[in-house]
Amino acid sequence: MKHVTGIGGIFFKSENPEKLYQWYEKHLGIKRASDGSGAMFEWRDGQDPEKRGMTVWSIFPHDTKYFGSSNSAFMINYHVDDLDGLLKMLQEEGVEIDPHREDYEYGRFAWITDPAGNRIELWEPPKK
Repeated sequence: MKHVTGIGGIFFKSENPEKLYQWYEKHLGIKRASDGSGAMFEWRDGQDPEKRGMTVWSIFPHDTKYFGSSNSAFMINYHVDDLDGLLKMLQEEGVEIDPHREDYEYGRFAWITDPAGNRIELWEPPKK
């Protein structure tokens, strides 16, 4: 079973997300999506150029609950091929797994915590 197949998102906290978004746009050219949710970087798979994907880059308020109990200022979202299979294996290996799951038309999500207390988001994109 493949584990992680790519990076689906990079998320971090800020005391002032709006000001930080403006800084990144002005100095690095990173522009938010029209809905204000963050930037979307599109890419093609190196093994299969017909397969497309995206990496989301987003800034959250410092007091967001989206990072769970993690005190970390960042969270990385990883693409996975088989979310259920990976979660089963991680459970058997004693990894801390959040029981909460979310399912959307754009994929399925679950969260785990690494030994340093960093929350990690796992995303299985829809099969096309």
